[in-house]
Amino acid sequence: MNRKRTELLIFIASILLAFVLQLTPLPQAILPFKPYWIALVVIYWAIEAPHRIGLGLAFLLGISGDILTGQLLGEQALRLVILAFIVLRFRSRLRFFPMGQQSLAVLALLLNDRIVVLMIRGFSGDPIPAVGFWIAPLFGMLAWPFVFLLLDDLRARVRSKES
Repeated sequence: MNRKRTELLIFIASILLAFVLQLTPLPQAILPFKPYWIALVVIYWAIEAPHRIGLGLAFLLGISGDILTGQLLGEQALRLVILAFIVLRFRSRLRFFPMGQQSLAVLALLLNDRIVVLMIRGFSGDPIPAVGFWIAPLFGMLAWPFVFLLLDDLRARVRSKES
């Protein structure tokens, strides 16, 4: 199998795995700690392979996430489009940050995502979420190095097999 096809399979598998992890049921006590896996994967691909992900694909992934999770239609779509736009806009800087700074940048992106969620839910008349609502971005920041290194290692193995 050629390199481009293998990278495409890695891309599709990472998106599908992110959806599976997002849909994994957890006990109510630890549900606030679940990172936004789809966002982490979108951030990775927007930084490392911007030709694979764009605003249109981010929108489609968000709509798919809305349908799968039963959320307000368009909520995740708007969140992922905003996230992808910011990452693609600042990709040249984010790409060369050391892992610690990249993790902090991911925290800022996930906190921005939470603010967008608050705005959407405010416009729809939902009540303000509890304090646990702000914990998930911290766990997303902690998960970022593992997501990044896993996907980067898979891509490096594909590149080394071609050489």
